[in-house]
Amino acid sequence: MSHNVELSLINGLSSISLVTYVLEAYNRTIEFYYKIGLKKVFDYDSKDHDSEVFSMNYLFKSKQEIWLSASGKNEEIILKIQLFDSCIDANNRSLSTQNQKENNCLHCTFVVGNLIEIVGKLNEMEVQYELFPNEISPLEVTTSDPLGNFITFTEKSALFSSVSENCFFLDNKNEKIHEPLSTGVAFSKKRKIAVMTSGGDAPGMNAAVRAIVRMIIATNCEAYVIYEGYKGLVEGGNMIKRIFWMDVQGWLSEGGTHIGTARSTLFRERTGRLSAAKNLILNGISSLIICGGDGSLTGADIFRFEWSSLIDELVSNNSLTPEQVKDHMNLYIVGLVGSIDNDMASTDVTIGAYSSLHRICDAVDSIAATASSHSRAFVIEVMGRNCGWLALMAGISTGADLIFIPERPPLEENWQSEACKKIKRQREMGKRRTVIIVAEGAIDKELNPITAAYLKNMLVDELNLDTRVTTLGHIQRGGVPCFYDRFLATLQGVEAVHAILELKPDSPSQMIGISENKITRKLLNESVKLTHSVTKAIQNKDFEKAIELRSADFADFYQTYLHMTVFQDTSKIKDNSLMLSSEQRLRIAIIHVGAPAGGMNIATRSFVRYCLNRGHTPLAVHNGFHGLLNDGLVSELSWMQVEEWITHGGSEIGTNRDLPSTDIGMTALMFQKYNFNALLIVGGFEAFLSLLQLYKARTSYPVFRIPMICLPATISNNVPGTDFSLGSDTCLNTLTDYCDAIRQSANASQRRVFVVETQGGRCGYISLLAGLTIGSYVVYTPEEGINLKMLLEDVEYMKKHLKLEDSKRRKGKLILRNEKSSSIYTTDLISRIILAESDNQFDVRTAIPGHVQQGKIPSPMDRVRATRLAIKCLQFIEKMFYANMHNDPSSAAVIGIRAAKVVTTPVEILQHEADMEARCPKTSWWFNIKNLINILSGRNVPFHLIQKTDVL
Repeated sequence: MSHNVELSLINGLSSISLVTYVLEAYNRTIEFYYKIGLKKVFDYDSKDHDSEVFSMNYLFKSKQEIWLSASGKNEEIILKIQLFDSCIDANNRSLSTQNQKENNCLHCTFVVGNLIEIVGKLNEMEVQYELFPNEISPLEVTTSDPLGNFITFTEKSALFSSVSENCFFLDNKNEKIHEPLSTGVAFSKKRKIAVMTSGGDAPGMNAAVRAIVRMIIATNCEAYVIYEGYKGLVEGGNMIKRIFWMDVQGWLSEGGTHIGTARSTLFRERTGRLSAAKNLILNGISSLIICGGDGSLTGADIFRFEWSSLIDELVSNNSLTPEQVKDHMNLYIVGLVGSIDNDMASTDVTIGAYSSLHRICDAVDSIAATASSHSRAFVIEVMGRNCGWLALMAGISTGADLIFIPERPPLEENWQSEACKKIKRQREMGKRRTVIIVAEGAIDKELNPITAAYLKNMLVDELNLDTRVTTLGHIQRGGVPCFYDRFLATLQGVEAVHAILELKPDSPSQMIGISENKITRKLLNESVKLTHSVTKAIQNKDFEKAIELRSADFADFYQTYLHMTVFQDTSKIKDNSLMLSSEQRLRIAIIHVGAPAGGMNIATRSFVRYCLNRGHTPLAVHNGFHGLLNDGLVSELSWMQVEEWITHGGSEIGTNRDLPSTDIGMTALMFQKYNFNALLIVGGFEAFLSLLQLYKARTSYPVFRIPMICLPATISNNVPGTDFSLGSDTCLNTLTDYCDAIRQSANASQRRVFVVETQGGRCGYISLLAGLTIGSYVVYTPEEGINLKMLLEDVEYMKKHLKLEDSKRRKGKLILRNEKSSSIYTTDLISRIILAESDNQFDVRTAIPGHVQQGKIPSPMDRVRATRLAIKCLQFIEKMFYANMHNDPSSAAVIGIRAAKVVTTPVEILQHEADMEARCPKTSWWFNIKNLINILSGRNVPFHLIQKTDVL
């Protein structure tokens, strides 16, 4: 048995495939899911169909197949149960049902209205199950289906959000009869889908085009590219070409757009759109995927709206014949937002925005050094047009003294004087530099522009500061895409292909976005209208509405920035009572546990500064629990002491893997000695274990009955209770850069394969996500393991694939192996096996980045997350302490990001979500990335589809 999970619209899943080779197991599995409440929407039997291609170019390699329906949080999920002949290897790695490893099994959670009813059905089927936490008042039921997949039933989805990627909703009262599944419009010929980039270029566009092209080919369609955006669409001819699988090889790491982009004045006229329609039809294309900004997507929607009239006009003036247009009466459009400004509504972030933020932070970090040397002030202008996202995030990430953004102009009548007072106070505290970040569209409350030159003159005239202006300009737009933009562009590109294949003639144009960490589909025209409404709100001086119309977290991030400034004007802070009375102030310990990770110092810096602004005493416990137990190294931290930590990697207060269980009694004594009122633990799985041990020791040691919170920080991203840990983004960016350099060496040698060993312990997060964003051919993870059959198949796959490549364009190959994938098949052994079986077709080398993966300077994403989460940690501590919930189970919790929302989950609950032996969560959202890697690398695509069959 094996399973595949496809990336979805919203929940990250659109379908799950369960595969078996045994007819009896196939029938029993169908019966099992019928009885728990799933409904049939489609079935397939090879006996009834002569062709493997059935309905909208879907390829059926199975002998029999049935699709069942469940509900995701926002969309329908399809469960595909597939029967294959035993001689067919459906996934190139599938093992027989009898030999399937337990850790390869899928884990799904079904949220039900009545748990007792489900127990009754399981009893009827005589299926074994377990009740948690007890049989009297169960919160969840765990069982397995006939194929060995783990199934959990619960009535409380919120507590188990770590499995929300495979979380479905069953409504036993819903007796709706499902119509046969419709996937869109049937095409008599192979469907042709074109992709183009338009508007300003953005890092990640090439990654999006690569994913789109390969996914089009993988779905048995033909891929076309339109060069130079709308200009190429209007001109036609050689500007529209078919593109093949190998043509986009190596595009992941390239900045800009290889197919070009240009704004077209002709397309704005109807005559231009008439030419564009004619050129598409002449090439047999009526499906178009566009990556661009709001202007480009607006033009696309207008084009689709006019399509019918354009067709009629082309036929009436004899430019085209009725025969030529008969298969193209409808235009299907899907848009992806590629923009460094991140100014599109209905999506949390756009392709290219984080790469631009990387450029800004690199520049500001460099400028900070020269500013400190000369005790200067720098006013730095960043891009963004009418959106202040770049300026806001850069302000948080670099610790800027002031920021100016369009959505939140200074509201004071004499704001210049207030700004100068803040700068002067910071200088009096000993700060040698001043950094002000201003968005290019910054304004005051009367809509007057606030320019970098104006701010410079203000600082010179009022404070006599030596001030310089730096306009970063197009540096922000260039360079290689960061890890996140490659990741986002790839997922959205894949989803765009799924979306366009499912569009019907009456379906409106779709926009692919991301919301709460889920890939989404939104109506294109509505998203554009919302985007324009932000500009209108600013023009109407309705700044509250403008900030609300930005992403869900924009206002929260703005408050986060304000909390980090020195004794800021409390009238701007929503709680309006920043400094607490003396009797409410706490002594809060901060301790780092586990391996160093990017973001630890920034989290500590932010926590310390917010503590001081609230009146608390932040106490650093140096060298982890080892330092507490052996040396009693505890000291207060001051505002200026942590000033420079925002760009420091590692741990300034020291960290190690020692746990409080080393001497729990002495730990309690030290807590009592230093009178800790609360505790912040920053670290990885050891930090989670430390919190759990302290929580369990409360019965014996009342001194531990204080608010305690764990802030996950580990490159492994293996802490239960969060989708992302601090340090993981820094690690992935470092590893991506490392692999880009390794690939350059491999490309120079042409026939060379590098086996790269990644860290991560027994958690495959780093290796899988890095594998997706560097274009790895194979990824080995602890979750799947390694066996000899896999290795031999991989060698045959690479040998076969190398034959496709033109000798002049041959690229090197990368294989990623997690350090704990196998105790037998080490990195060195794998390289020697591959070399021995390669028939001298390629050379093999190993590369082990080791602790380089921890990174040096934390990435902007880790800086922003660390700052935001640290503030939430203190708010949690205050809430628990003032509510007198010291001994409540909820007062010992892990803070994390789940679906882009900050949540705190009691460690008592999370201990059941953790695999203590493997030191990682039992389920995670990223488990199914492997299937996408296999598709985009060509492993799960019929070989004839990736062969170049035409020469145009």
